[in-house]
This record gives sequence, C-alpha cells and structure tokens, in this order.
Amino acid sequence: MSEKQPGLRERTRRAVTAEIAASAQRLFVERGFEATTIDDIAGAVGMSQRSVFRYFATKEDIVLGKFDLVMEDMLTALRQRPPGEEVWTSLRHVLDVLISASEAPDKQALVEPIHRLVFETPTLLAGYLQKLQYMQDAVVVLLQDRAEAAGRPYDTADPAPRALTAAAFGCLLAAQHSWLASDAKSTFADAVDRAMATIGPRA
Repeated sequence: MSEKQPGLRERTRRAVTAEIAASAQRLFVERGFEATTIDDIAGAVGMSQRSVFRYFATKEDIVLGKFDLVMEDMLTALRQRPPGEEVWTSLRHVLDVLISASEAPDKQALVEPIHRLVFETPTLLAGYLQKLQYMQDAVVVLLQDRAEAAGRPYDTADPAPRALTAAAFGCLLAAQHSWLASDAKSTFADAVDRAMATIGPRA
C-alpha cells in the first residue's frame, strides 16, 4: 500500500477525529469555550468522555491540535521554495498553507467564529501564540540551512532570519485582528497581503 494512502484504521481515526472536532467547535461557538465541557462534546458525538480523550489530550487541543499538522505542511512548503527566492516572498507562500487550511470549503461556516474564539479566550490564545513561536523557531532554522546551502550563510549573530520570520508572523497576527475587526468582509488572504505589504522588508 502506498504511503500516500493511509490504511483503514488510520482513515477511520481521522474521520472520528474530524467528527469530534467539528461537533466540539460548533458547541464552543454556541456556548463558549469555557462553558462547554468534555461531557457535552462526548454526548454530541455519542461517545464516552474517555473515548474523546483518546483522540484529544485536552479541550484546547480540539481547537489548536490541527495547527501541529499545518505546521508540518508549512515547513514542507518552505523547503520546496526556490533556493534563490527572496526570504519575504518565501515566507508569504508559507503563510498560504495556513490560509488554505483555514479557508477550506468544509470549514467556511466556522472559520470566523473559531478565529474569534481563539483571540477572545485567554487559554486558547496563549496556546496559539506558543505554537506560532515553535513554528517561527523551526522556520529560522530552515532559513539558516537554506542560506548555508546557497553558499551565503548567515553570521551566527545576524538577526536577519529571525527578524524576517518574526515580522512575517507578526503580520499574520495583525491580519487576523484586522480581518476579525472587519467582520471578515474581505478574505483572510487579502488581510495577510495588506499586512505584509505594509512592512515589506528586503531579504
């Protein structure tokens, strides 16, 4: 069996995980994150609390856990960018992965409410910012590796790769805030483009 075609057990697990997440997110939006319990979620999907915990370690993971998978896709996208491409351009394409994951057709109805939930719930926002920091650290390493492979390594004290990465992810956060403030009247991608165009540093 091809590695690109997961087996029945894995496909079943993914389907159940997606069902739990979708039901939980609807409850979070309707009732609020803090007011929704694991028992509520378990009841909505016809499972026991213990069964839900087999798929998600914490309630926060139901909202933020998918970001771990998106992070891997973002790093893969960066590895696949042309070696000589300007760093700022490469980072914009990396953010496209997160944008695409957020704007998938089957998630459209919950995209804005879940974004708002994350930014208005302290525990979720803290977890999200922590994941973004992990992502930035990984991106910096890849940018350093790419520069070294191109024969133009960064000096160990050069702040450029970290500054560029921090600026790009800062634009991501700014775009999310402005997109929510506009009640999502434009696309999330447009908000990211506007934010990154505001800074536009050179690689």
